[in-house]
Amino acid sequence: MTFTYMASARMKSPKSPAPASKETKMSVPEKPVVAISAEAPRAAAVELLRGVKDILPSEQAYWAHLRSLVETIAQQYGFSRIDTPVIEDPALFHRAIGEQSEVVAKELYAFTDPEQGAVALRPEGTAGVARAYIEHGMANQPQPIKLWYFGPMFRFDRPQAGRLRQFHQFGLEILGELHPATDAELLTIGANCFRRLGIPITVQVNSVGCRVCRPPYLQELEGYWKTHRTELCEECKQYMGTQPLRCFSCRVDGCRALQESAPQMVDWLCEECKQHFIRVLEYLDELEIPYALAPFLVRGFAYYTKTVFEFLPVAPDGTPVSASPLALAAGGRYDGLVESLGGRPTPATGLSFGCDRIMYKMREAVSEGRLVAPAFPTPAIYLAQLGDQAKRKAMRLYEELLAQQFTVAAHFSKDALKAQLEYANALNTRLTLILGQKEVIDGTIIIREMSSGIQEIIAYEKVVPEVRKRLEQEAVRESKTEVVPSEVTEGAPEQERGARWRRRPLPEEDAEFEEPPEEAPAEEETPADPAAETEEE
Repeated sequence: MTFTYMASARMKSPKSPAPASKETKMSVPEKPVVAISAEAPRAAAVELLRGVKDILPSEQAYWAHLRSLVETIAQQYGFSRIDTPVIEDPALFHRAIGEQSEVVAKELYAFTDPEQGAVALRPEGTAGVARAYIEHGMANQPQPIKLWYFGPMFRFDRPQAGRLRQFHQFGLEILGELHPATDAELLTIGANCFRRLGIPITVQVNSVGCRVCRPPYLQELEGYWKTHRTELCEECKQYMGTQPLRCFSCRVDGCRALQESAPQMVDWLCEECKQHFIRVLEYLDELEIPYALAPFLVRGFAYYTKTVFEFLPVAPDGTPVSASPLALAAGGRYDGLVESLGGRPTPATGLSFGCDRIMYKMREAVSEGRLVAPAFPTPAIYLAQLGDQAKRKAMRLYEELLAQQFTVAAHFSKDALKAQLEYANALNTRLTLILGQKEVIDGTIIIREMSSGIQEIIAYEKVVPEVRKRLEQEAVRESKTEVVPSEVTEGAPEQERGARWRRRPLPEEDAEFEEPPEEAPAEEETPADPAAETEEE
């Protein structure tokens, strides 16, 4: 590597005049005094990129609560965590999701790596999990393999309410099992998760068939669109011959009217797909999971087969929240994905949650009293000190208390006791330990109960057992007055169960998850809507 060095020019000073004799009087002209500003010009601020957001400290308790909940649920149902890279070979997504899909064609973040060539940021999690399943020989282990993940995904989407370019997903994947009970298991997990979050939902389910029965249906559907070509919008005219299912996602009034009379996939299912779907619905009936048949529900990814489903938000009384609600979670079966990526034929099914959208609904549930506001545990002890000698001893005591597994807060940069007690009150600590110069000399410490204001001087060497005793006593008192959280509405109470092939009027039974809602503003961030994309499109 060549480095260029810049040498500063040496200044030549002019010759100094000969020193003046004592008799010589030199006249020095006065220079005007110029005021110099001490503040340098500010550099231009570097701002957040469009389509992404910061997760601020005030939001972290909600995220921690969600991560803790999903990890607990995943472990309860026997899932093991897997973390795949955020960068993958773009060919993985081209083969898994489909060349013609909106995500691959328009939204995939791809760039060139100097060593590896083409690289892409993952737009969803299922393809990476399937790749890991093949690459690490998981097919040779006892089946099924149950995996879960939590992490960021990336899509070059148009930023708007409910859609970010970096968003977060929690996903569950079951690989190596064809039984319809696995589909019902994921639907049950989703319903339980939203119930525990205080978020009322409704479940929409459909079957998109398999490689045997889907082609005849697509041919029939293509013919239907062509028959009504003059009534379609220009975009649907482009899709009707190559991707006829995409027309179900159109929000133009004329196209929506045609959707209601379009052929339904459930009428074209082969016997295997039909029996699989019936058994899934029977499991949902037995588990008392409310659902609605959505005959025009399709997914935007090419790998889906048979059962597909979405979890849509509803009001606590079960009524729709909007004409085109964004799904909070979605998923389905993908029996051909592993084989398409070079593995042996492997049935599989999955479910993913749009965490950023769920975060908005969690805040809504808190404001309506359906969920206790998540919060980090407050420190049990605040350690206040006065004077340098007391500060040094307090810092040592601080470490001793932490070693004993106490939660402790302190501000060693503060000297005034009043300011420190204000911090203790703001943190809602149970006890405050006060150590001053006199206490250091006497070998004592002041212990103050913040709820009552009562304080007591105790021997310094007894501080640890005394603190433990008082905190245990307070924990016993609190357990006797514990508040029970409010009940949660799981979904529409009046919703029918068990119906099979008859059609039902749904608020948005043909909702396509990839398309933005009509009412969503184009701004980058809108606090009145959730903000992320779910994986299982």
